[in-house]
Amino acid sequence: MKITWKNFSLLMGAMLISSMFVSCHDDPEPGPEPGISEETYAGGKLGTTFNSSASAYEDPTPAVEQAGLVNEFKYGEYFFERPFTQSNTPFNGLGPLYIRNSCEACHPGYGHGKRMDRYRANDWGNGYLLVITDNNDTYLSSLTGMPQTKAVAPFKAPVDEEKIVITWKPYTDEWGNRFEDGETYSLIYPEVYIPEDAYYVPLEVGGNPVAYANVRVRLEGTIGIYGTGLIDAIPDDSLKAQYAKEEAAGASLNPAIFANGNWVKTYGKTDHPLRYTYALTRGPLQDAAGANAIWNITNVTRSDRRYHYMTEAYAKTASKDNEVQAAFYQYFPEWNKTGNVEQDIYNYLMSKELPAEMKDEDYSNFMVWHRGLAVPAARNMNDPQVQRGKQLFREMGCTYCHRPSWTTGEDNFTDPNGFFKDGDKRLPRYPNQIIWPYSDFVQHRLYMENDIRTGWCRTTPLWGRGLSALCTGSADRLHDYRARNVIEAIMWHGNAQSDARRSVEAFRKLSKEDREAVVKFIDAI
Repeated sequence: MKITWKNFSLLMGAMLISSMFVSCHDDPEPGPEPGISEETYAGGKLGTTFNSSASAYEDPTPAVEQAGLVNEFKYGEYFFERPFTQSNTPFNGLGPLYIRNSCEACHPGYGHGKRMDRYRANDWGNGYLLVITDNNDTYLSSLTGMPQTKAVAPFKAPVDEEKIVITWKPYTDEWGNRFEDGETYSLIYPEVYIPEDAYYVPLEVGGNPVAYANVRVRLEGTIGIYGTGLIDAIPDDSLKAQYAKEEAAGASLNPAIFANGNWVKTYGKTDHPLRYTYALTRGPLQDAAGANAIWNITNVTRSDRRYHYMTEAYAKTASKDNEVQAAFYQYFPEWNKTGNVEQDIYNYLMSKELPAEMKDEDYSNFMVWHRGLAVPAARNMNDPQVQRGKQLFREMGCTYCHRPSWTTGEDNFTDPNGFFKDGDKRLPRYPNQIIWPYSDFVQHRLYMENDIRTGWCRTTPLWGRGLSALCTGSADRLHDYRARNVIEAIMWHGNAQSDARRSVEAFRKLSKEDREAVVKFIDAI
């Protein structure tokens, strides 16, 4: 029987990893068939796995193996999979507030989350993050950017998740949810209701009160995490050239990101362009979603993050809570006592010098795993129906936003935190690879009902998504999983103001056979 990375890990455990890796290499993944196209190597020669089973998202890249980092990859994987607690070393440090107790809870099968009918942090596969803003789309500063709904004793969650209600509503587009040949489809979208008494903290932006009637709540889901190291290897100047090309062609670009041929906003204090998350909030991978999530989702401190993911508004509220005060020293007897329990609670929650709960070596291994996840190879690319779908995909103009390929640079990556040095040999690299993510990594607007915050959303890479149902148990798409299949995802692009309007108009006119070919192509890449 073939040994996959997943069942190997489960069967043998941490104590046997080093001695058993030879067995894994004795049973390699099948390679491409002779005469296969270059595009089949979705992640390039250094970043592609030919595993198309339910564990396809979980494999290390060839670059990890060539660099001798397989042990580190496997140990790092444990920190993605295992739930964190308050005291079980090395998975200790959970809280005092948190969003999930493990990464895999949001990324089942290492992919994206699932569409949910309710918001519960402990529901397996719930990849939803709450987006809570005022009516100007400004995040409530009294809550963290990703609001927490769980807490460890004696603290209380900033939002009571038991009171969150998700309602899926039907939507009818201007075409009556009907193609020109008469075939119908359905569309749904989520509305989220949180009653005023569910908020433990005051509703504020910048310290100023926000009326409850002006609070807006939306959902954003997690995305697949495989291939993120390859995206990091795309040169900065290549991304700038893509923006400049689209600007010259008259595309509508987010003026807060790029205008007049230059960046308006780059990442933090660096000159690196933004490339990760729907909202384009992150630059280099070493300070992007995963590097932050292993800290702020679980609130586990490390040497470069010796503080909680916390707001001052919460710290003030909790410090004045009589029930928290009564139990604080019971749970934190070692904390420095001033004789003023309110001050002690506040000092603990806002401290910048907390002990590091995650060891540097463990974090380094986690980032080997994060940067080292392979992309599944494209499948069935020589199939005539797939080839027909590819032709139509290009003819309809879908590749304008879903740019097929990029070429990576030397991949002398940087870390704005300074934890990793430029080109650090502790992490795998992907120099000079042709990769096929099918994204321009630029934000566009689709003008969907109850749309994403600000309306601007980065083009999601399509590589590997066709395996999602197999790997994660869900084929849902778009930023809040409103699309239950590829057809629905395409038709949500069809608003009259949408940047993809012309492509959807062309798709509507296709025969059923051609529509199915487009879907088969998208699922193949």
